[in-house]
Amino acid sequence: MSAKNYWFAFGVGVAAGATVALLYAPQTGVKTRKQLRNGVENAGDYLEEAGDYLKEQAERFTTEAQKAAKRTRQQMEYAVDKAGDAVSGAVKSAKSLV
Repeated sequence: MSAKNYWFAFGVGVAAGATVALLYAPQTGVKTRKQLRNGVENAGDYLEEAGDYLKEQAERFTTEAQKAAKRTRQQMEYAVDKAGDAVSGAVKSAKSLV
């Protein structure tokens, strides 16, 4: 079964199950609709909060990555400078021997 067919069958099953559940619910339709509306509103609020949290985390990780890149660049520059000094010292030593 392809993924498309699987999700289609899953969606049909969910819709059928929800329909049966609403038909056999032991409470009035008004109360059920109110609960559904509250559930949808709560889900919307939850998704909005989750989106805000993910945005904050992405910003924090971006800042940390930039700091790490800056530190790495500084360390590489330091290492290159030290290597250059060592090479210069070695060249001077070699010239003094010649």
